[in-house]
Amino acid sequence: MTATEPAPDLERATLDKAAGENFPVAPFFLPRAWRDDLMAVYGFARLVDDIGDGDLAPGGGDARLLGVSPDESEDRLVLLDAFETDLRRVFDGTPRHPLLRRLTPTVRRHALTPEPFLGLIAANRQDQLVTRYETYDDLLAYCELSANPVGRIVLAVTGTSTPERVRLSDAICTALQIVEHLQDVAEDLGRDRIYLPAQDMKRFHVRESDLAARTAGASVRALVAYEAQRARDLLNEGAPLVGSVHGRLKLLLAGFVAGGRAAIRAITAAEFDVLPGPPKPGTLQLLREAGVILRGEG
Repeated sequence: MTATEPAPDLERATLDKAAGENFPVAPFFLPRAWRDDLMAVYGFARLVDDIGDGDLAPGGGDARLLGVSPDESEDRLVLLDAFETDLRRVFDGTPRHPLLRRLTPTVRRHALTPEPFLGLIAANRQDQLVTRYETYDDLLAYCELSANPVGRIVLAVTGTSTPERVRLSDAICTALQIVEHLQDVAEDLGRDRIYLPAQDMKRFHVRESDLAARTAGASVRALVAYEAQRARDLLNEGAPLVGSVHGRLKLLLAGFVAGGRAAIRAITAAEFDVLPGPPKPGTLQLLREAGVILRGEG
């Protein structure tokens, strides 16, 4: 088997993860060109997260495609460096990885710049070096790298980017990142990462050992409720973005906000006990939330 033969399977395995996200990545009602572009962006973002989390498909196929030697194929920083090198080929050559080759037409069609893509790589590089966040502001700075670039790319791809829309998009994307962190407290702890700000943990008398329990005690639940309210406030702050656009893009952005709100409702329904596993909203709840947003009721 040559180094390039596994590529289609690796590409599909990454793209198939879109079904498990809190929000619709590229729903059917969008124009085909938009769906293709958004899936290309998703493929990039998902793969860089999988590199950072050590969740690549077994066998080292991605490492081979990126030109990383077998003895370094488990070194996430080496892989991220190689991925960044291949990303730069999107802008000035021909990348090696099929997901980056998929991204190339999107970048060129919309004259996208490297900065938001580099931000996502930088966030995953930071994950290898920083495992705790002292303050909420520290966490927001991380979200500026790990989440906000995605919304900015979506606005650029759809030709709707303005400074005010970017500001609103940043609020939504940061909220979605915080919600994901709340859903994944136990999973993140297993990777020796805690995204709950240390100052807030002290305020609610939560120790790291409390996060390793099978179920959350009262202090952990109170902390999760506090952070969930912060995410809800950010979603509310960003929600006017939906009303600033029209047509199918409005439906897409309503889906993003609805996904965050539905996830918060699922966390609330679990009485803020996120430790047994991530509380996930059902499709009906997501549709209800989207309906509320589109009717302008919330």
